[in-house]
Amino acid sequence: MQDYIKESDNLVSLHDQIRDCDIILSQMESLLSGFQAEIGSISSDIKVLQEKSMDMGLKLKNRKVAESKLAKFVEDIIVPPRMVDIIIDGEVNDEYMRTLEILSKKLKFVAADPLVKTSMALKDVQPELERLRQKAVSKVFEFIVQKLYALRKPKTNIQILQQNVLLKYNSLETSGETSSKLFVRRYVISFLKEHGREVYTEVRAAYMDTMNKVLSAHFRAYIQALEKLQLDIASSSDLIGIEARSTGLFSTRREPLKNRSSVFAVGDRINILKEIDQPALIPHIAEASSQRYPYEVLFRSLHKLLMDTASSEYLFCDDFFGEESLFYEIFAGPFAVIDEHFNTILSNSFDAIGLMLMIRLTHQHQLIMSRRRIPCLDSYLDKVNITLWPRFKMVFDMHLGSLRSANVKTLWEDDVHPHYIMRRYAEFTASLILLNREYGDGQLEMNLDRLRMAADELIMKLSAQFHKAKLQTVFLINNYDMTIAVLKETGSDGGKIQMHFEEMLKSQTAIFVEELLLEHFSDLIKFVKTRASEDPSASEKSIAVSEVEPLVKDFASRWKDAIELMHKDVITSFSNFLCGMEILRTSLTQLLLYYTRLSECVKKVQGASALNKDLVSIHEGLFCLQEAQPPSRTPVMLPKSFDFTQGPSIREDICFVTSPSAYNCSLLLET
Repeated sequence: MQDYIKESDNLVSLHDQIRDCDIILSQMESLLSGFQAEIGSISSDIKVLQEKSMDMGLKLKNRKVAESKLAKFVEDIIVPPRMVDIIIDGEVNDEYMRTLEILSKKLKFVAADPLVKTSMALKDVQPELERLRQKAVSKVFEFIVQKLYALRKPKTNIQILQQNVLLKYNSLETSGETSSKLFVRRYVISFLKEHGREVYTEVRAAYMDTMNKVLSAHFRAYIQALEKLQLDIASSSDLIGIEARSTGLFSTRREPLKNRSSVFAVGDRINILKEIDQPALIPHIAEASSQRYPYEVLFRSLHKLLMDTASSEYLFCDDFFGEESLFYEIFAGPFAVIDEHFNTILSNSFDAIGLMLMIRLTHQHQLIMSRRRIPCLDSYLDKVNITLWPRFKMVFDMHLGSLRSANVKTLWEDDVHPHYIMRRYAEFTASLILLNREYGDGQLEMNLDRLRMAADELIMKLSAQFHKAKLQTVFLINNYDMTIAVLKETGSDGGKIQMHFEEMLKSQTAIFVEELLLEHFSDLIKFVKTRASEDPSASEKSIAVSEVEPLVKDFASRWKDAIELMHKDVITSFSNFLCGMEILRTSLTQLLLYYTRLSECVKKVQGASALNKDLVSIHEGLFCLQEAQPPSRTPVMLPKSFDFTQGPSIREDICFVTSPSAYNCSLLLET
């Protein structure tokens, strides 16, 4: 208690402090309550302000959208005075093209939006826009027509006018994302298509009519100029099997073959296939130099001009009008002019070589247009090709028919040298084989086989007119050899035809060799074939000395003279020296085989040793054989160990040597 009394003052003081704190806290509570009320009021105000702000933002956005649309509408619908001045009074140039583009946008704008059509502003502006449209269409039409008139002027370079004038004003250049890239938009014709369809139709028709007439006239003039340069190669009488004679009142003579060589031999004419990309002929320059050309040269030149002109016009129609089909309407006239000319030429063409050259040229032209990726001449070139083949077939059949129906008695001449008919055939065949080398036309190969059979039949009939079999053989050899030589001279691969004539030459050579030897050594050959193979020691039909003695002595006394006569005979009989020497070599080789068989037989005959001194040395015969070798041939010697009494028959031993590897052991020589 005492402690409480002692602390009473402190307790009173503490009580007072607590009371004061309560008062202060009460005041703070009141103050905070006031703050809370004020904050609640401010929050309400902020919310109201936020709502007002959002409403104002939305209104601002709507006003901006409205302003943007209104500004675009105003920009799209108003007609600036500057634009009016340019459309009405300005010249057609780059600025005019850009103004046309602006006008086109305004016309499209008022036509496309239904709401615009109901606006009051349009009612004020639309009449002005219509007048500007009409004026622009009229002015563009006049401009294009004026340029079209320029196309009709003589000596106008159409391509330069198209590229530098018409296309220049038909494109509008604007820079893109990079300065190096340009986007080109067609405009003059596009404007007419969109805003003056009737006028565009007139412009299109005017251009088509103008170019049709201009190009038709140009091609007609060019064709007329080319016709003056044409060199006539063949007529209907220039056929392989037609007699090459011209008959006068007092004389009959053969026409020089060289004057008509181009009919049957392609010669330098094939070079036209290598000149496919050369510029077209300029007629007045060629005419001034008095040059004349086979028709295939004019054909290439005409089609070179056609391809270049057609390519340019096709691309222009696509660039300027945006219509590839317009090209075919324009070129209907030029195609008709060329077709008329070509059909006239073709109906009078009997030059099979020229026709085949034109077929190959047409194929090359198709490849050129394919590489250009321009299809405008596909149908035309197909038609040309389809027209050429039947004509070639007809002329080829005329040549074939001339061989089949040839008058042998009229064609035959008492001359064993190559016949001009066979030379014609050889040159003609070699030319067509050469022209077919890279094409492999099976139909042409079949026709050449038919022609070869007809030539075979005719040459056999001609050879039969000779009374002596030897002359018949010589005649055939000369003709076969000449045919093979011509096939090789052209550098063409004669193929089956060349192989056929080589076989025929080999066969006839074997016959001639046998006939030549029979003329000079008939008894020796008869004995070797009938008696030399028999066993001389046999009791029946034994060979007596009296049988072989005349043969040995006869051969020893005149073999050199006989060989000299054979040499002269061969030299005078065969046109080709190498062929003659080859035949002489083969004849001497066969003679050596016969004589060796005889010598072997004599050595086996009882009591015939006295004849050994009369036997001619084999080495002497070999020396004579080597003397007859053509310069380009491989020397022929006989092996010392070769047994002539064995092996195949005499005729089978005949060989034709061109190299050691081709020569069998029966005739390969060792020294």
